[in-house]
Amino acid sequence: MSDSFVFEGVASIVVEDGGAAKLGTLLAERYAGTKTMLVTDVGITRLGLADAALSSLKQNGFETIVFDEVAADPAESIILDAAKLAIEENIGLVVGFGGGSSMDVAKLVAILAKGEQSLPDMYGVGKVRSSRLPLVLLPTTAGTGSEVTPISVVTTGEHTKMGVSDRTLFADLAVIDATLTTGLPRHGTAATGIDAMVHAIEAFTSKIKKNLISDTLAKRALLMLGGNIVTACENPTDIEARRAMLTGAMLAGQAFANAPVGAVHALAYPLGGRFHIPHGHSNSLVLPHVLRFNAAVAAPLYAQLAREVGLAGSTDAQLTDAFIQWLEDLTEATGIERRLRDMNITQADLPMLANDAMDQSRLLINNPLDVTETDALKIYREAW
Repeated sequence: MSDSFVFEGVASIVVEDGGAAKLGTLLAERYAGTKTMLVTDVGITRLGLADAALSSLKQNGFETIVFDEVAADPAESIILDAAKLAIEENIGLVVGFGGGSSMDVAKLVAILAKGEQSLPDMYGVGKVRSSRLPLVLLPTTAGTGSEVTPISVVTTGEHTKMGVSDRTLFADLAVIDATLTTGLPRHGTAATGIDAMVHAIEAFTSKIKKNLISDTLAKRALLMLGGNIVTACENPTDIEARRAMLTGAMLAGQAFANAPVGAVHALAYPLGGRFHIPHGHSNSLVLPHVLRFNAAVAAPLYAQLAREVGLAGSTDAQLTDAFIQWLEDLTEATGIERRLRDMNITQADLPMLANDAMDQSRLLINNPLDVTETDALKIYREAW
């Protein structure tokens, strides 16, 4: 870890139960009278989850257009449709409301609505040249951390995804409202919660940009997430557990926004692309197996995390084993599926997945240990 580093993030974060119902008031001082687009999915609108926010916007003089056509793993076409509508409606402010997909779409719409750069031209790291509209994000799941990251993931083909990673995607404001997450089902709570834990773990072990601030955030996030995920699954209306999960996910998001994730995510993406497994669940399926692989070099770091969550052991190897077992026990307690075979993946599919994982070079370079295609195949076999 270098003593010299750069840490960037969202300009303003509001953590408040019921904050969504005050959205118009929060935005009135900065953006009064600005025509607004709320980007979300149809599930959110059908459940009325955004109604209080929309009412608050209206009461504070905001004319708001709702785009609710976001789908999981959003395709380019969805993003382009939303951007076209934003341009046609002369939108001046974009609000992303929902899970990671809705927030990812909102980030890109805020840029594309300026009409200064095409979407394919942004794929990669540091490729955004355009300015953007003001951007506000409200998460309804405690997992992706997208509200505080400069990353957006786009489905570009039947089995392929591309990422846009650029500081321009940092929002102007993130509103963290735990009441928005109390209706999240058990499986979704588990998957997104484990996703957030992976963000913390991989940020703490990131090979290239690991730093003092990201480490501090990652450790605190892991403690909050690990200590509350089972309660949130078993008692979905427990607001304290929900608040801890959502805040922990936000802290983990800030950590990995600056110290990027590695092989867990790299091996998870093909599971989503090929078998449409939700991203957080994909991470959980490969997590312990990637950690065992990385332990050859990362055991001292895993040992630190083990101590942070209260585990005991006299050596780094013992603490690493205890840490991985702790993660597996938590995953089992949530009730989420834990093996690739449980997701209708066959052993014959594994070489294809290993080959696909090698395309995730922007993630693999951050892993503490180099991963070859042979290594990836071995990890998938252990996860099967």
